[in-house]
Amino acid sequence: MGAGHDTVAAELARRARERGHEAEVLDVLELLPYHLGTGLRGFYQSSVRHYPWAYAGLYRLFLRRGSGSRPSGVPLARLAGDRLAERVARFRPDVVVPVFHLAAQLTGHLRGRGALKVPSAVYVVDFAVHRQWLHPGNDLYLCLTDEATGEVREDIRRPAVTTGPCVSPDFAADSPDGAPGGSSGADAWRQLFARYGPGRTPVVLSCGAWGAATGLAATAGLLTGRGCLPVVVCGRNDRLRRALADVPGVLAPGWVSDMPGLLHAARALVDNAAGQTAVQSLAAGLPVIGYRPIPGHGEEGVRRMAALGLTEVADDERALCDALDRLTADGEARRSRIEHARTLFRDEDPLARLLALTERVRAG
Repeated sequence: MGAGHDTVAAELARRARERGHEAEVLDVLELLPYHLGTGLRGFYQSSVRHYPWAYAGLYRLFLRRGSGSRPSGVPLARLAGDRLAERVARFRPDVVVPVFHLAAQLTGHLRGRGALKVPSAVYVVDFAVHRQWLHPGNDLYLCLTDEATGEVREDIRRPAVTTGPCVSPDFAADSPDGAPGGSSGADAWRQLFARYGPGRTPVVLSCGAWGAATGLAATAGLLTGRGCLPVVVCGRNDRLRRALADVPGVLAPGWVSDMPGLLHAARALVDNAAGQTAVQSLAAGLPVIGYRPIPGHGEEGVRRMAALGLTEVADDERALCDALDRLTADGEARRSRIEHARTLFRDEDPLARLLALTERVRAG
């Protein structure tokens, strides 16, 4: 769903290949028969974009962490079992690594039945671990934070470790204090900013690969009134991009292929999902402010990041403006936020944990 899971999978595969290993990336939705994956993706996309109340209800019913029995994702996930088994038999991997909760349900189910002979290590890419990530059949869980690791251990009593996020090194800040990067990509963005809003403070508004957000035009208009240049990353939502292009003082590019350059050139990110863009921003030394989060995992993740001190949440327009004033200006507030956010990134490469798991399983 979206591009965040794909981004993590691609980075894991890149690191594996860089170290001389082989890696294959599969989309679990494409493994589902009868075009169920296409339908599921379309339903979720429509819900998040147009009927967020519906997704909020589904999240409470199926995903939210807590006591009491709730419907499982296994009946749907296991429909992809035969196709996954075929790919595993052909590729003969040493480990299978789900980075999406439906895939975690599938591998856990297969491992529990003995139908998957190699270990499965789930990389939980969410800050708030909902229950559909969790299946006791999986061998190991890799988590972003110690809090998430503790929840996995408590809920299903399975091995879990904290590795932090998996982000391309292209996003790393160029200086210890999180100063903007000096790459040619960042320079190109700065030149674009100078043309669209000379003297204005560039602030990125992120709404994911699908361009899902509420009140985005109003937020962008608020920022222009505060002397900012809102750079709205609309993902693949061309309708949203065209609508925002008519808002004076707003820069709404199409699909952005140079996210490292953009994040190094900006001064803050306004985020609504606690997804991969937020993590990439923290890696780039860019302060993140959660505002009007999408329901369900987005809202829980935004609140969790703020509770950990990695970001902060603005509950209204005044709080958003105050946060931007503090965090875009050079000073202690910006510096301390960037320094604390950097603690999210551990020295340990998650790939090392995966390789250690395969060696342990081989040794019996």
